[in-house]
Amino acid sequence: MKEIVSSGSTQLISTSNGSGNGTLVEKKKNSSASHEKCTFHNDLELDHQPPTREALLPDMTASYKRLLGALGENPDRQGLLKTPERAAKAMLFFTKGYDQTLEEVLNDAVFDEDHDEMVVVKDIEMFSMCEHHLVPFYGKVSIGYLPCKKILGLSKLARIVEIYSRRLQVQERLTKQIAIAVTKAVQPAGVAVVVEGVHMCMVMRGVQKINSKTVTSTMLGQFRDDPKTREEFLNLVNTK
Repeated sequence: MKEIVSSGSTQLISTSNGSGNGTLVEKKKNSSASHEKCTFHNDLELDHQPPTREALLPDMTASYKRLLGALGENPDRQGLLKTPERAAKAMLFFTKGYDQTLEEVLNDAVFDEDHDEMVVVKDIEMFSMCEHHLVPFYGKVSIGYLPCKKILGLSKLARIVEIYSRRLQVQERLTKQIAIAVTKAVQPAGVAVVVEGVHMCMVMRGVQKINSKTVTSTMLGQFRDDPKTREEFLNLVNTK
């Protein structure tokens, strides 16, 4: 007779031979069987690694081929023969941020420095994919922070933008994720992020307003609490 007692990530299986004597055998649960705590799309970091890029290609290619057929196209005609694979590779590139973590990108480029004046990097180019329609939005990101005994390599600010923009996104969440990532990297006295984006879902479909731009901002720490600090940052960002 077997009796199973669960405890955390293990199972204790009691086996009995009918004479009252038995043994306990420890068995690990399969932790990959479910992903109730999976934060793959929404949180700053992934709590598990997705499949490798190469492993995803066959299924994605087949899906694009079915999509072409559903549109009434012939996916076997010459011009479309390699389109499903090309489209799959392109989508993997557009969403490569899922394979990147903040720690990997920083790569020890955090330096001790007795500097407490504002650091601003503006007009960082950004390309992302709208999670509502799977069409691009693009624009510029400006980041400012007030160091507190630590500074970040300037190129790493652009790398942080790349991590979170290269995922399925909404601009509002992207703006906040960048600000939180900078905070996590150097624990500054404050962080400010402004994103200006053009959304193709508004340009190519729906209202079709080709000149519209969306501006979002996140202010943390002194940038939120001190109007003068916030004003200084916005003046620097808006200066051409």
